[in-house]
Amino acid sequence: MESKEDVRFKERLSRHHDELRWLYMELYQNDDMFAELCSQMYEYYKKRRESLKIRDAYREKETDWFQKKDMLGVMLYIDNFAGTIKGVTEKLPYLKECNVNCIHLMPFLDTPKGRSDGGYAVSDFRKVRADLGTMDDLAELADRCHQNGINLCMDFVMNHTSEDHEWARRARQGDGEYMSRYFFYQDRRIPERYEQTVPQVFPTTAPGNFTYLQEMDHYVMTTFYPYQWDLNYRNPRVFNEMMYNFLYLANQGMDIIRIDAVPYIWKELGTQCRNLKQVHTIVRMMRMISEIVCPSVLLLGEVVMEPEKVVPYFGTVEKPECHMLYNVTTMATTWNSVATKDVRLLKQQMDIVNSLPKQYTFLNYLRCHDDIGWGLDYPTLRKWGMNEPQHKKYLNDYFTGKVEESVSRGELYNDDPVTQDARFCGTIASMCGVECAGFQGKKLEDSGDEEMKAAVRLDIMLHAYMLTQSGIPMLYSGDEIGQTNDYSYKQDPEKAEDSRYIHRGQFHWELAENRHDVLSVEGAIFQALDRLEQIRRQENVFDQKADVYTYDVHEDAILGIFREYQGEYLIGLFNFSDQPKTAWMQEEGSFRSLMTDEKLELKDIVVPGHDFLWCKKTD
Repeated sequence: MESKEDVRFKERLSRHHDELRWLYMELYQNDDMFAELCSQMYEYYKKRRESLKIRDAYREKETDWFQKKDMLGVMLYIDNFAGTIKGVTEKLPYLKECNVNCIHLMPFLDTPKGRSDGGYAVSDFRKVRADLGTMDDLAELADRCHQNGINLCMDFVMNHTSEDHEWARRARQGDGEYMSRYFFYQDRRIPERYEQTVPQVFPTTAPGNFTYLQEMDHYVMTTFYPYQWDLNYRNPRVFNEMMYNFLYLANQGMDIIRIDAVPYIWKELGTQCRNLKQVHTIVRMMRMISEIVCPSVLLLGEVVMEPEKVVPYFGTVEKPECHMLYNVTTMATTWNSVATKDVRLLKQQMDIVNSLPKQYTFLNYLRCHDDIGWGLDYPTLRKWGMNEPQHKKYLNDYFTGKVEESVSRGELYNDDPVTQDARFCGTIASMCGVECAGFQGKKLEDSGDEEMKAAVRLDIMLHAYMLTQSGIPMLYSGDEIGQTNDYSYKQDPEKAEDSRYIHRGQFHWELAENRHDVLSVEGAIFQALDRLEQIRRQENVFDQKADVYTYDVHEDAILGIFREYQGEYLIGLFNFSDQPKTAWMQEEGSFRSLMTDEKLELKDIVVPGHDFLWCKKTD
């Protein structure tokens, strides 16, 4: 007699079987490999811990669990934050104090020392870096997180492997089975034809899309870095094996799996090898495989592109793909607004995002582990007299502190002397002026420095703005205490050439000790964020189903955001200028500030420089 678990698996499989098989056969025309995939899915289902199966059953019913207004995430590096995975487990009380209920662990799988690309060059998908712990430690962390109401997220790097991965080592030995899992060419004319249409990701630090292996007299495709070999998903063995790795990692207790570099995973000669239709087929199959084996696990897609290219990765209501995507363009446009003191482009971007169906969930963030690329809407900026090359240079000069009025500090990444294009690296606090003011770790009242108070005010305003957007807000570890740039990476030969490590520094626990002291920089930021996050959890107007619009206040420096849910109204006003500005408006009725509880009259209201208001209608 079949167990209830077997029946449940078969029900899920039957729900998706026909579409899954149709898509698989469309790509691979291989019945045997599809049968193997189904068989292995069942094996991984059987290996799931009972606690995870209970979680699956609950979340099959509560499919919108991740869209609740109390969702708040944090991205962190295990070693920088707590040393080891066990250390993270010990620090869960601190994360709960930060109101966090989703932890995104930055890459922690086994990688070669010195050739890891920050953990994105995986040499073994089933092994944790030895200095961080073991898979058992990871499963224990997941269990402890679940007991504390916290979700766990990790990266799944499926576009490529490290050149030290077992498959790559066998391929390097000339084993045809493993060479077929990558893109190998002896005839250099084929890579040259690819290069004619495929853009370069890192033109300065890793030019080109192929690496010549002299010992083999072959070229191998390496879109990102020479030590990261692109996988060939035209080979069904690659797809199957990577799905088995995906399910293995899901079975460690992951709630969200971030698919790295999604648009790149299918390659076709004569194209840009980006956003091809087969990519969507693969992601759709991943979604179904997850819903069959581990339906509590969500897919987060890393798609670093403008909204019209990002949205297709949600799929459709009938055939969904990713559950969540990053709101990348809005993040970059936010910092553009800080530098220009002009919110017109940001307002336009938010209008696009707010017009999308509410079931589309974006992750909103101010900073992450990566650089900021200035992928802005230059056709629109050109209409306003801003030329792309000069504007990018202005932004980089502003945030590196070369513009006279700038208080930002940071460094450029992939600075191309020919095109003069570059990206920017730095922490939120350093970009807001905390580093420039030079008083981190001291009392605000002792400093007597208005620059520091202004920097803290801008930092808090930007977080309030992020929390007002629809979607899931994500903190970057250290931002909650205003941590500044870490320049020590320059003394490490393995990191010195990668300026992204300026914002990947060690977490300063000694500064975190100040978090309860509102007169310190750390305490002022931590306590303000705590207040903002608590209000967001309590007020219905922050519900994911709320209607959200930008609100025109006839002042280019002030962003107005209007939220309405079940008859409740909130107006947020955010001043991106360092000077007081007037929001020209005539709202009838009574309002109160959610931060101070004071009564407000929203009639031509003056917002102090780099400050904000959360105004809720009370009648």
